Amino acid sequence: MPKVSVSVPVYPSEDPEKVRAAVLKLFPDCVLELRDGYLEGELPTLDRFHNQIRRQRILDTTRSILRKGINGNAITFKLNKQVAYVGKVSFIETETVLGAIQVCIQDVDVLSFIDNLAPETVEGEEIIL
Repeated sequence: MPKVSVSVPVYPSEDPEKVRAAVLKLFPDCVLELRDGYLEGELPTLDRFHNQIRRQRILDTTRSILRKGINGNAITFKLNKQVAYVGKVSFIETETVLGAIQVCIQDVDVLSFIDNLAPETVEGEEIIL
């Protein structure tokens, strides 16, 4: 079972409840705590995220970003928190002015995890083995 954690900065100019709402739009099961200017929490599932990347038809992008984020038994990626506030997934590779939602997934077999979350596609359609 993968361990999934989320961390997002909350700047003084931001409403912490709006930042919390942005995270919960994509990860509704996350229990977030405010610590030292960051909302942090762990996720029991990635079900909403799993469904959203299919709804948005971004499996190839997700797969590519996750593979780039592999470091040993962990995968790290960042999401735009303003876009998350409206319930959409938008990956970012550079830091933004207001920071990003950082997701870290730890699993003993990260490649199998990626295959399950964002399988390969042919002409945009998921390959089901």
